[in-house]
Amino acid sequence: MNNLPIGIFDSGIGGTSVWKEIAALMPGEDTLYLADSRNAPYGERTGEEIIALSVKNTEWLLVKQCKIIVVACNTATTNAITYLRDQYPIPFIGIEPAIKPAALHSKTGTVGVLATKGTLASRLFSTTSKNHASHIRIVEQEGTGLVSLIESGRMNSGEVRELLKKYLVPMLDANMDHLVLGCTHFPYLMPVLKELLPDHIKIIDCGEAVARQTLRMLHDSEQLAGEEDPGRHQFFTNVDPGVLHDILAGLPGKKEVNYLDF
Repeated sequence: MNNLPIGIFDSGIGGTSVWKEIAALMPGEDTLYLADSRNAPYGERTGEEIIALSVKNTEWLLVKQCKIIVVACNTATTNAITYLRDQYPIPFIGIEPAIKPAALHSKTGTVGVLATKGTLASRLFSTTSKNHASHIRIVEQEGTGLVSLIESGRMNSGEVRELLKKYLVPMLDANMDHLVLGCTHFPYLMPVLKELLPDHIKIIDCGEAVARQTLRMLHDSEQLAGEEDPGRHQFFTNVDPGVLHDILAGLPGKKEVNYLDF
């Protein structure tokens, strides 16, 4: 069981920001990443559609005998992970905006959250906000259009820059001091965000925390692989794999990128 892969799925390439943290923390683990880019962005779909796509992704990973599944998509987590945990015996690790640490460390009492419509409208997001940030102001902003631009490899384009300028205005006007990235695609916007934001604003994503939680769950269930040999990393995408190739270029480890008619 220890040598079976960690399964990871996302509505596209964004979850590779989480995969990168997992691979760095557990270099001996094999991983299998499924990018459902053909159906991206999930954030613009109905809750029923998101659950159906998440089930499809999960069942494909189960056929590949994954020992744990990381739902590396905020929208899929907030809309579908409860259903997935009820239906399948395999452990699931989800992604949700890192509101708790932002709320704990905010000095101005205002935190911005940049996320998809599907995440912001979900019950889990509402519950998390009430539980951990009832004492502060949360300024929510839908990042409409950003996922599609990232999926096409235009992370540093003028279009991205103009959208971000518009989306950041209400959060800056509210005097935020933390910006929570509520979509796993959005860490790829970090260079542009750092250019546009004042230096004192801290940008938070959840990739490292998710990797640590994956390590804890595998350790507690005695399913960790040994570190004698480096892990093998297989990536599958149902669109042209060119952008995925580019994102992974230069990152360590043995990586295979495959097209999957899925």
